Amino acid sequence: MERKVGTVSRGIRCPIIREGDELAGIVVDSVLDAAKSEGFEIRDRDVIAVTESVVARAQGNYAPIEAIAKDVKAKLGGGTIGVIFPILSRNRFAICLRGIAMGAEKVVLMLSYPSDEVGNELVTQDQLDEAGVNPYSDVLTLEKYRELFGENKHQFTGVDYVDYYSGLIKEMGADVEVIFANNPRVILDYTKCVLNCDIHTRARTKRILMENGAEVVCGMDDILNAPVDGSGCNEKYGLLGSNKSTENTIKLFPRDCTDLVMNIQKQMLDKTGKHVEVMVYGDGAFKDPVGKIWELADPCVSVANTPGLEGTPNEVKLKYLADNDFKDLSGEALTKAISQRIKEKDDNLVGNMASQGTTPRRLTDLIGSLCDLTSGSGDKGTPIILVQGYFDNFTN
Repeated sequence: MERKVGTVSRGIRCPIIREGDELAGIVVDSVLDAAKSEGFEIRDRDVIAVTESVVARAQGNYAPIEAIAKDVKAKLGGGTIGVIFPILSRNRFAICLRGIAMGAEKVVLMLSYPSDEVGNELVTQDQLDEAGVNPYSDVLTLEKYRELFGENKHQFTGVDYVDYYSGLIKEMGADVEVIFANNPRVILDYTKCVLNCDIHTRARTKRILMENGAEVVCGMDDILNAPVDGSGCNEKYGLLGSNKSTENTIKLFPRDCTDLVMNIQKQMLDKTGKHVEVMVYGDGAFKDPVGKIWELADPCVSVANTPGLEGTPNEVKLKYLADNDFKDLSGEALTKAISQRIKEKDDNLVGNMASQGTTPRRLTDLIGSLCDLTSGSGDKGTPIILVQGYFDNFTN
């Protein structure tokens, strides 16, 4: 019988994960219990995705802010530190800032504007236009910022992040000076020791700083990239991808997860005879049309995945075929013609007009974004996602 449903994304409930739990077995049992309860079957090339949060929790990958402070002081000297381009987030960055400030005598906080890297606005583009400010060249002091724009509370959180971050730094015993600029070179007028906190542009920022006279440059990925006094760490990403656990503790991004995804794949094959794909996912990529926020606060969407999820989609655009190649056909004849074209498509459609308009992104980024939207970040209780039919096409 012809299937009438394409891709389905299901949030799978599981027990609350604690440090030391055997996560692979929990994931497999949870998926199989859900299939039995809801009456669906596991198929070849289904995708099982696990959010990075529960993986890090099972690994026990936590660190106190004292460990951040110790590492910052050791690597950046403990004097005046430039902290540049942080994202505006109580969950993601504020807890890290507490540790950073503990490891410095003074913090020169340089905020990008009108928004941070992931779209959180300090001010709007319209406000910049009205004030005659050029964000590409103008450097604003805190006093000038307040004169031009006053207090600016985030429309969703109600937080004035300039005031909030300044208060956190003072609370931890450090002096603070706030400036607003988008050129990383500006911070070198204040200090030669810099912690750049941008995520996806970090390599370029480091390069620019080192080429222009910085003495010490660390990224967030250089802090807690090894244990400090027995803390957790992430060898590749350091503090990137971390978020708040308690008022004094962060949960770091999970460490190597390759064994986990391969183990889940093997257990599913042993128990069902089906070859599924598996990934551990972080933030997806989608923009809020009102708040202008891109997710993407993690350094990558896929922390780890089985080999079958490598690559990009290789799809033809049905409406292009219907409107061009087969514009004179309709009904059953059109269906058969398009189905035959799909079956005969090349293994690589790059440059083919029939593929234009399909999403040119990696499979892991697309599927990870779908999973992130499905699981949410609150109390849904579904840190495991089962995606079925993703690799189907019109002919299946």
